[in-house]
Amino acid sequence: MQAEVAGSVVTVTVAAIMAVTVVLVVRFAVRGTQSQHRAMVLSAVAEIVRALRGRP
Repeated sequence: MQAEVAGSVVTVTVAAIMAVTVVLVVRFAVRGTQSQHRAMVLSAVAEIVRALRGRP
């Protein structure tokens, strides 16, 4: 029982860290970017996130 709870806590913690990291990366990537380049920057960040999560 405790191993299941520990596994759940680890999963939630990793998900939270990933979410915060993605938000910070997007914030830093978009800051200072011209409006015509933002879509390309966000698309690149999304591609990186998908690669980190292991999804094509």
